[in-house]
Amino acid sequence: MSELGHTLPPSDIEDDIKALQLDSTVENTTVTTDVGDARSDGVVDSDRTDEGSTGVAHLNPNPVEVEPEDAIEVKEKESLPAEDIEDVVDDQKKRHLNVVFIGHVDAGKSTIGGQILFLSGQVDDRTIQKYEKEAKEKSRESWYMAYIMDTNEEERAKGKTVEVGRAHFETETTRFTILDAPGHKSYVPNMISGASQADIGVLVISARKGEFETGYERGGQTREHVQLAKTLGVSKLLVVVNKMDDPTVTWSKERFDEIESKMITFLRSSGYNVKKDVQFLPISGLMGTNMKTRLDKSVCPWWDGVCLFEALDAIEVPLRDPKGPLRLPIIDKFKDMGTVVMGKIESGSVREGDNLMIMPNKVQVKVLAIFIDEDKVRRAGPGENLRVRVSGIEEEDILTGFVLCSVAKPIHAVFEFVAHLQILELLDNAIFCAGYKAVLHIHSVVEECEIVDLMLQIDPKTKKPMKKKPLFVKKGGLIVCRVQVNNLICIEKFSDFPQMGRFTLRTEGKTIAVGKVTELASVNDNA
Repeated sequence: MSELGHTLPPSDIEDDIKALQLDSTVENTTVTTDVGDARSDGVVDSDRTDEGSTGVAHLNPNPVEVEPEDAIEVKEKESLPAEDIEDVVDDQKKRHLNVVFIGHVDAGKSTIGGQILFLSGQVDDRTIQKYEKEAKEKSRESWYMAYIMDTNEEERAKGKTVEVGRAHFETETTRFTILDAPGHKSYVPNMISGASQADIGVLVISARKGEFETGYERGGQTREHVQLAKTLGVSKLLVVVNKMDDPTVTWSKERFDEIESKMITFLRSSGYNVKKDVQFLPISGLMGTNMKTRLDKSVCPWWDGVCLFEALDAIEVPLRDPKGPLRLPIIDKFKDMGTVVMGKIESGSVREGDNLMIMPNKVQVKVLAIFIDEDKVRRAGPGENLRVRVSGIEEEDILTGFVLCSVAKPIHAVFEFVAHLQILELLDNAIFCAGYKAVLHIHSVVEECEIVDLMLQIDPKTKKPMKKKPLFVKKGGLIVCRVQVNNLICIEKFSDFPQMGRFTLRTEGKTIAVGKVTELASVNDNA
């Protein structure tokens, strides 16, 4: 392992720290219009509920089209020339966005997700009646909408989302993938998995008396989710104040204004540009009020704003480069007529017949088929969630956190990197110094790490480096440090690929720091 440089140019420090504090102007969480006018009949089953898992939601591993391998080979020979494929892509006018629902447990995230699917025609009345009956049998009458998103028995029994549920819906201009992230603190790693794939966030807050306060106070998931979402690149936020129809609220403007003013202060401190990147809406998830159609004045005379669907449609996310080097972090893999990997394209495009590489094990593979939702497509660009069938590697040789990338410009694979860190919180009596160990979450990687060197500390007021080399850092401190992991991980510098270079450090169920990768190991150690 070669030694990393111990100094950074002081002139860059201030800009870098602004990026570390996650100023929304640096964010580049973006998408592009894409192939495949994908539709789904509703929610895809989640089939794992291990609380200790890294929270990957399993899409249905069986694509609709099941083809023998020789048929795939024939199709490859008959595939369209590149120019025709481009035409196919250009025909698809609808953009695609990933939306993550975040917030405290019981704020109503799954219910809102279910209601969206119902209102957009993804779930029929008969299915809703079935869920109503099931919920009534469990004495959980008000949870029937959540059953659309919470598809396994553990989630229904507890009334809590455990994994990241997925579903799809469309408006006039946009195809959306809903990621319903768990709100309970035991499942924060699962929430990280959902937010790391999202382009925009819907922060759900309960207006019910006592519930907002519980979620917002220290230890509540509202605060932690907001900080994590910002760190993970969710640059645009819709704050929906839910349960406005509750008897303790009754569409009160005073209650809405109180929640909005408290949240604005906190969102600013978390790095959000509130005027540009945050929008507040009052809704009722259970009744579907102010979701597809605007609020009736007879229900809420003081609200003149848009409804949820209009707000989602209007959000603008800058375009990613479809011609950049391919980066597809793998969140899951399985066998289905070959090896299939799942993930979201963070950069570049993939098409049938491509020769690609899986890192860090440097195995070259060939793309046999690409699926977006249940539809087989020839090509896909940035922001799309895919299943890619490849040849040349066995399923057991792939781990979550590996990356499907271009052969010409493969992703870096390192044991060590330099990072800018902001310390959010430390456990009682913990000292953040060289030797500190935590769990690193970076794109789909979850890996134990150790802080091996505190290189320099940044003055939080002046944003300039301090002269004295630090021995330890306190809560709120800004630090440049060297981080080491036991296994090779695939990462990039934040400045090159923001989604592949921003991370969180967690220990004992708490997020203790957020940061970004500024330097990688030398070329000899890279791919």
